[in-house]
Amino acid sequence: MKCSPCPGYINEVNRVNEKIELLNVTKTYQHAGSLVYALNNINLTIPQGQFVGIVGMNGSGKTTLARLLNGLILPSSGKVLVNGMDTTDPRYHKDIRRLVGMVFQNPDNQIINPIVEEEVAFGVQNLHFSAAEVSRRVTWALQAVGLSDLRHHAPHLLSGGQKQRLAVAAALAMCPAYLVLDEPTSMLDQSGRSELILCLEELRREHGITIIMISHVMEEVARADRLIVLYQGNIHLDGSPWEVFSSPEFEHIGMTPPPIARLTNVLIEQEHQIDKRIVTFEQMVEFLCP
Repeated sequence: MKCSPCPGYINEVNRVNEKIELLNVTKTYQHAGSLVYALNNINLTIPQGQFVGIVGMNGSGKTTLARLLNGLILPSSGKVLVNGMDTTDPRYHKDIRRLVGMVFQNPDNQIINPIVEEEVAFGVQNLHFSAAEVSRRVTWALQAVGLSDLRHHAPHLLSGGQKQRLAVAAALAMCPAYLVLDEPTSMLDQSGRSELILCLEELRREHGITIIMISHVMEEVARADRLIVLYQGNIHLDGSPWEVFSSPEFEHIGMTPPPIARLTNVLIEQEHQIDKRIVTFEQMVEFLCP
């Protein structure tokens, strides 16, 4: 994957003061006649430019949180604000969904067009850009995810991993300020996972895109700036990856740190002189071989 500049980010305004805010957000559902709390009184601020990982056991509220961020679902109480715009206000729905791109775990639930390039172009066309602008964005997004050679193919002929990259390309073509990904690497092999994470990091670094990624693969979210751990609909932990992985509360709720973080924790317990912030293989190599 090659993440060259997106045409839509040229001449973009500075996003330093932009953020997503959840203010006392609760989301409930009715199940078998009972009221179920998917999220309970969540307060959360995600400023522009962060790479945020969201983790938790099944049923902890991760996907519910993701869908709240661009108004796909609305809170039962409280407010979700995107750059100050309330997701419950219909006047802001179009702007919010342009700003907050979504990529889901199963790309088959997201892909609706018969040709790859048409799928990538669909959202941009709905924003009424010129044909030339649509073409530029489609070409860039397909290059970014390594699908340029398949632009004229039918999506149903793609592999699972290729479909997932197509879903990412469709979101990227909108040039969002925030990109929310729900288990985006679940259908990719190890090489594809690494390429996608590197691409996301570069998009964040080059364009200031806020990356919000839900994952059950701790090695992926170890590269994030910030890690949020959900447990039974509440924010259980919120901090840097090394702070979260070294907390006894992380394993207490059934979570397992990535291997390098576990190694770091063991070495510290044995009183070895090592940087407690090491949570990735690359960080360990850099520490041992400066």
